[in-house]
Amino acid sequence: MGRSRGQRSRDKNKASLPQVPQNMKSDGIDEEYSAELADQADLEAQARANAANQRAKGKQRKS
Repeated sequence: MGRSRGQRSRDKNKASLPQVPQNMKSDGIDEEYSAELADQADLEAQARANAANQRAKGKQRKS
């Protein structure tokens, strides 16, 4: 009979798990980059990616 009281209080705790701080989250990009080994195609791709990121950030602010 006393068992249900103990389980109920234990299960309530699972709903409030701690959240990961923003500075500990990763952006999901796991690639190695070396400026010394980059060729022209790498530099162009990096410029396109940066431009796309800026466009995406601009759209997020407007929404």
